[in-house]
Amino acid sequence: MLAADTLHLAARSISAQRLRSFLTLLGIAVGIAAVILLTSIGEGIHRFVLGEFSQFGTNVITAVPGKTKTGGAPSGLPSSARPLSLEDAQALARLPQVVAVTPNVRGNAEVEGNGRTRRTLVYGVNADSRVVFRSTVRSGQFLPDEDPGSARAFVVLGAKLKEELFGPDNPLGQRLRIGGLHFRIIGVMEPKGQFLGIDLDDTAFIPAGRAQELFNREGCDEINIAAAAGVPAGPVAERIRQRLIERHGREDFTIVTQEEMLKTLSNILDVLTLAVGALGGISLLVGGVGIATIMTIAVSERTGEIGLLVALGARRRTILLLFLGEAVALSALGGAFGLALGFGLAQALHFALPALPVHTPLSFVLLAEGIAIAIGLAAGVLPARRAARLDPVEALRAE
Repeated sequence: MLAADTLHLAARSISAQRLRSFLTLLGIAVGIAAVILLTSIGEGIHRFVLGEFSQFGTNVITAVPGKTKTGGAPSGLPSSARPLSLEDAQALARLPQVVAVTPNVRGNAEVEGNGRTRRTLVYGVNADSRVVFRSTVRSGQFLPDEDPGSARAFVVLGAKLKEELFGPDNPLGQRLRIGGLHFRIIGVMEPKGQFLGIDLDDTAFIPAGRAQELFNREGCDEINIAAAAGVPAGPVAERIRQRLIERHGREDFTIVTQEEMLKTLSNILDVLTLAVGALGGISLLVGGVGIATIMTIAVSERTGEIGLLVALGARRRTILLLFLGEAVALSALGGAFGLALGFGLAQALHFALPALPVHTPLSFVLLAEGIAIAIGLAAGVLPARRAARLDPVEALRAE
């Protein structure tokens, strides 16, 4: 039998039972739509979260006090880890392929200015913080490059904090009280948005030395280092580790690169996307069972047709391919319908909820259609084998 005749027979068999064929492919379509919708949401969240981290650059290396990656049993004794100091930050700034270093001292404090009071997040940093975290000053200037121990009492406001305290007025040059210390406002930052629930605009930036005095700290919460663009983070992180060991006498700190963090986060989000896709895949299994059921019924209904084909010289391989072709055609049509439905639902959801990130990669589309065809092929194997093994005499007698 010619391939064109095989396709014609398969198409005729599908169109002969339009309602049954539609309901069968609808099962596959619903499964594919569910997979596309859920994986689109998962991939959208994946890209959104990675984008949130990447807005600070992918060449940031962070050193934090205390060794968190270690071997052996815990001693149970109190930690005597030496805190990271402002001098450590200055020493790291002199390393090759390091373009900016900022100490980081964080805390919450009450801020009072222009007759208004607000509790907000205060960062103790230095002039390099703007370079490390890719921040932009909207008006005025950022903290000047001064000795951390004798830095002047300047403050730079986040965009939201400025609006809350001063509204449309220009705050530059005005006094601001943070905790028990007084500062002069020298700049306002461009809006940065939120990062994992933290409002980056509701902040105040002061010199790290002043922050230690304000929060009564001896060391820094962390030191952030920006490596040169295009330079692998690994060798730079190793130089940082060696320099801190020289200063501390032992490795009582932990170094985390942005690359490591993004890779770990990406792996977690990949598992999340796979999990939600697998939930939608349950519907595909139901659709596959539907195809197997319909094809089994079709073999019983078309016993006489099969006997006639064999009597006229059709090979068993031809009968097998005929029924497999019907199953694959049903699943492929259902897959195409499901892709259109899933993509349409994803875009409608994004339109209704703009804050929800949705993204449908082409690879997901091709994979979903391939899975639909594979399910049709698998579901049609047993009915097709049964049809191919029918005895032609018995099949014609049944007719």
